[in-house]
Amino acid sequence: MDDFVRTKLVEWGLSEWVEKFKDEQIDAESLYDLDDREIDNLITKAGPRVKFKKNLKLLKCEQEHEEAADVVQVLPSTSDTGKRKSDLQSNPSRLQSPAKRQRLSMPGFEESIILSDVKSIMTFVHERLNDQDKLSAFLKKKISDLEIEKRELVGVFGKTGAGKSSLINAIIKEKNLLPSGSINACTSVMIKVEANRDSLKYEAEIEFITKEEWKEELWSFRQFLDNNKNQKKEDDDYHDAVEKLSALYGEDWTRSFENLMDRKYFKEIPEFLQSRRKILTCESANELSAKCVKYTRSESKQGEGNEGKTWFWPLVKCVTVRVPNNPFLQHVTLVDLPGNGDCNKSRDQMWKGIVGDCSTVWIVTEINRAASDKAAWGILESVSSLIGNGGECQQIHFICTKSDLVDDSDDLSSADIHDQIIKRNIQAKDGVRKEFNKRSKINKHFTDDSFKVFTVSSKEFLKGKHLSPEETEITKLQGFLQDLNDCHSETVNYVNGAYGILSLIEGARRRKEGVGKADDVCKVLEKNMTEQLDQVKKAVEKAIKDFEQCLTEGVKNSKTSEEKLKSFLDRDKQPSFFKTLEAVVRKDGMHKTKKGEHINLNTVLASCLTDSIDEKFRKTFPNDVKGGSFNGVISRFSLDPNSLIQKYQDVKLQLIFLQTEEDKIKAKLNKIILKEKKIIYNSLTETIEKNMKKCYEDARKISGKDALKKMRKTIETHVSLNRNIYEDAKKTMLEKMDILMTIICKELKETLDHSIKLSLKASALSENLPDVSKHLETVQQHYNEGKCSQEGEVTSQYPGKYLNVISCHRIIIINRFLLNYFNSFYELSKKWGTI
Repeated sequence: MDDFVRTKLVEWGLSEWVEKFKDEQIDAESLYDLDDREIDNLITKAGPRVKFKKNLKLLKCEQEHEEAADVVQVLPSTSDTGKRKSDLQSNPSRLQSPAKRQRLSMPGFEESIILSDVKSIMTFVHERLNDQDKLSAFLKKKISDLEIEKRELVGVFGKTGAGKSSLINAIIKEKNLLPSGSINACTSVMIKVEANRDSLKYEAEIEFITKEEWKEELWSFRQFLDNNKNQKKEDDDYHDAVEKLSALYGEDWTRSFENLMDRKYFKEIPEFLQSRRKILTCESANELSAKCVKYTRSESKQGEGNEGKTWFWPLVKCVTVRVPNNPFLQHVTLVDLPGNGDCNKSRDQMWKGIVGDCSTVWIVTEINRAASDKAAWGILESVSSLIGNGGECQQIHFICTKSDLVDDSDDLSSADIHDQIIKRNIQAKDGVRKEFNKRSKINKHFTDDSFKVFTVSSKEFLKGKHLSPEETEITKLQGFLQDLNDCHSETVNYVNGAYGILSLIEGARRRKEGVGKADDVCKVLEKNMTEQLDQVKKAVEKAIKDFEQCLTEGVKNSKTSEEKLKSFLDRDKQPSFFKTLEAVVRKDGMHKTKKGEHINLNTVLASCLTDSIDEKFRKTFPNDVKGGSFNGVISRFSLDPNSLIQKYQDVKLQLIFLQTEEDKIKAKLNKIILKEKKIIYNSLTETIEKNMKKCYEDARKISGKDALKKMRKTIETHVSLNRNIYEDAKKTMLEKMDILMTIICKELKETLDHSIKLSLKASALSENLPDVSKHLETVQQHYNEGKCSQEGEVTSQYPGKYLNVISCHRIIIINRFLLNYFNSFYELSKKWGTI
């Protein structure tokens, strides 16, 4: 047995079978060749056996796709046709297998060719359409609506020093992009990292908070410092206030608060006073990193060399860094996120919005105590509801960094160090998974399948002293980003829509008779529409009724929430509790301590309601839209136009259009539902937060003798006298679900009614429409290729290791590429006189 097999078993949650695989001497080579009988003998329990077979199948597919890509990547680009044969011979590394050198990244290679081809066709058709009739105007709008930008957000969390910046730098292969390695410095603002599609420069776009917001913060700092002149310097809020003021103003703020909005303090950033964004443009990542530090990092106490330096991060809301020509960021934005609880409202709202929009979350911590790192697990628990039922996160990646840091003594050989690292990596993964299974607060929102553990070393990835690139697991995270960047789904959606539009144009041009039949088809479709909308409405109403029952039970259990609140308020014996409570009421119930404790009294009070619906909510509104919202009723919705094609051949092309329109509206609805379900879920806590606002305002005014006791009494009395807050939250959520049902039914009916009317009832307008028959043939071919890909992998007729099992549309694209390449090579050879 080798480390590869052991690592895979642990990664798949099958660590208990490691010894069995070891006894049977299963290595990486034999793993791929295991048949069902051998697997049955190895894994005797049904559950783990099914999980193993599923993961092994995915692993094989991944390998086969990579090997197919190797066939293409091993060949020189056709853009090299201007080079002489001797150039290629003198540089044999150009023809080496990618396995022997760093593989060139080509995510979505064939899809990008198809997408470009079809977009060119649709641009041409759009220009040929006039605006003289309703049908042409309708078609032009449909073509314009095909352009949908795909953008995946990956949120990166981790405390100072965990290695977030180094990890991001290593993964996107930009060694010096984000500053790292400073002991006292930490990222203080959100940093988005994405591709620069408009320029070959490195850019940073800096978004500031408003002047009014900074004035409010200055007023808040002044009030706080005036009321706490004898405050201990280690107090969280005192430290935060002093750090921000010192960073921007140096010692000036200690002398007077009166002139801190003077223009002299903002000479370097006139954009702040003008409410504009500042753009930094550089030739290199290193140069941009140096310029960005003062806008992103808290280094005001860095010491030597920083005296008198001004730091602008207290004024910054977000920094977007754009990197040119980066294949990992074409459709992905990485977001380096600081902890929540920012006292600036707009910054806090932006933070919550971005967290809720992340499709994947990375929790970064050092490997030496990953399973027991309270800060890392605290971050994950505090955001679990925001990214789970209240967000759209599909995967959590727990990333253990600095895996190369082991005993590197002279007594150990390189092989011994390698073995130590691998062994600890396996132990760390096992420990983290066990800890995850204990965390009930997280498990309410995420299953074991959505949680993955990585052990990475950015240093080893770059230097390779003891580990191969694959063993650092940086390549796994790069592969994950490539999958997110894969434009296959974008291509399929665009091609499907284009196929429908061209079918409608050609159908309208050809139609000379059959108007009566079109009327018959309309009647059938309208009947189907009524029946299908009724099914949708019933499913949504049932979901609303189920949630109403759950929430009613939650309201009855409100006492449990109040007991949790009381437990928090009973900490009065703790020496620093008064300052903690003071910070909590000052921030409307939310506070994060320097020790990493996340306090939110609003979520505590709402927990009786959220606990009652969490499991059902996750099943009703899965973050993976393929799972089907409202128990799949949206995915099952259909006017069934395909079944009518055989009977009504005269309007076949119009029915094809209606089928693609139906697919498009269902995809749109799933996105709407994903957005709205976040609002619905978060409404429970937000309703309670609004109700508690007056209570916090009253508590903030309390000072002097017995202030702690009075604050506690104020909060407890408010909750006791406002027992209707739970019923109000329940009512608000159900009302929002009703609104969602209305949106769904309206979108389905109006969109499809309009499409039916214009495609089947409009008069023939063939003289006004362009001839798109040839374009339709081309797009139909791409459409069929996409359908073939969606239906699954097929066995290739071609022999050999590389094209063993690969989707049919990829075979076609690769063959086209190879044909073009060999044609170019043939012409080049003739030019050189070699044939």
